[in-house]
Amino acid sequence: MLSALGNVWKIPELRQKITFTLIMFAIFRMGTHIPVPGVDPTAIEQLFANGNLFGLLDLFSGGAFSKFSIFAMSITPYINAAIIIQLLNVVIPTLEQWSKEGQEGHKKTTQVTRYLTVVLAFFQAIGMSIGLKAAILNPSPVNILIIAITLTAGTVFLMWLGEQITANGVGNGISLIIFAGIVAALPKNIGTIYHYVQAGTISYFSVFMFALIAIAMVVFVVHVENGFRRIPISYTKRVGSRGTYGGHSSHIPLKVNQAGVIPIIFASSVLMFPVTIAQFIDIPWVKTVASYLEWGKPLQTTLYVGMIIFFTYFYTAVTVKISDMAENLKKYGGFIPGIRPGQPTADYLDHVMTRITLAGSIFLAFIAVLPNMVAAATNIQGVYFGGTALLIVVGVALQTMKQIEAMIVMRHYEGFMK
Repeated sequence: MLSALGNVWKIPELRQKITFTLIMFAIFRMGTHIPVPGVDPTAIEQLFANGNLFGLLDLFSGGAFSKFSIFAMSITPYINAAIIIQLLNVVIPTLEQWSKEGQEGHKKTTQVTRYLTVVLAFFQAIGMSIGLKAAILNPSPVNILIIAITLTAGTVFLMWLGEQITANGVGNGISLIIFAGIVAALPKNIGTIYHYVQAGTISYFSVFMFALIAIAMVVFVVHVENGFRRIPISYTKRVGSRGTYGGHSSHIPLKVNQAGVIPIIFASSVLMFPVTIAQFIDIPWVKTVASYLEWGKPLQTTLYVGMIIFFTYFYTAVTVKISDMAENLKKYGGFIPGIRPGQPTADYLDHVMTRITLAGSIFLAFIAVLPNMVAAATNIQGVYFGGTALLIVVGVALQTMKQIEAMIVMRHYEGFMK
């Protein structure tokens, strides 16, 4: 392993890319400590001490939200914009056409996503500024507008930073920024566990159980994230003007967790909405509804699991076009052994995808409620582990390692992923 890591630094191009990525990480972490002007940090800290809703949002911003820094909204508006554009591909013909135009179409889609990011970021910043008005020293309309513009500029800068990492660094820049924010919270969580042990609140056995569960879940997530159902494909042999071609075999890899982390984001956003509203308004029935939807309550957990399963099927149906796969197989002379080309192939692929998606949705639901089970098993409170954070960290790490592995193998070095 050490020799394989040494091979990374033997390649000048790869060494420059990794160095550039680390510099961008440093800039991101410095930005999380630059406060937004006109905000009382003490009032913000009191809001975060009230519950885990703001703590969950703070996790993905790398601590920037709890400090209400210029990166308080993180890259979330860009992610929301990208998801919206992806879903609109189904209903807007222009976007669907761009998705089929290769690199040029991708540039157009990226440009629209950027504009939508600015719009979403500005409205989200306005909502945050009004919702956190109690923490603003002078909550006049002008000051709220200045804070909103500052937060929007921070998100746009992170979007640019992510694109620079993608172009000049290693891995997907947007994903790596989220990854860096989550990993940055690890020292704080370790420090929290250490203080619990020093105070006698938890035992060393609980810490050992927590570490054991953490390692087991990482292994489990890696195993599922690399899980595929390979559908065998055969191609008919054809004779053309340049000789015989075709006649070989291949496979279609259908991923178990095709939807990724999106269903958890959708489900948590829907369930967080009434709880978020209840934080800022004083209406009795809203408070009552929000109390039943608090994190860990039986109703919230039941709805959470059900929504994750639903959104997994929904997002997979939108993004995986079974009919196009079957049509392309028929067009290029491919077929599944024992299945006729055309509609029978589409029906078979849809049947297999439905069964795989069920397994993937149950996996996502289990991962999403993992923090509750970890807290109950170890009695360690206030340390967020599992769910979206675990999936993002493992997924981004695997994706980045595969890219580094490919670059190492291209230079005729032995890789480090056995």
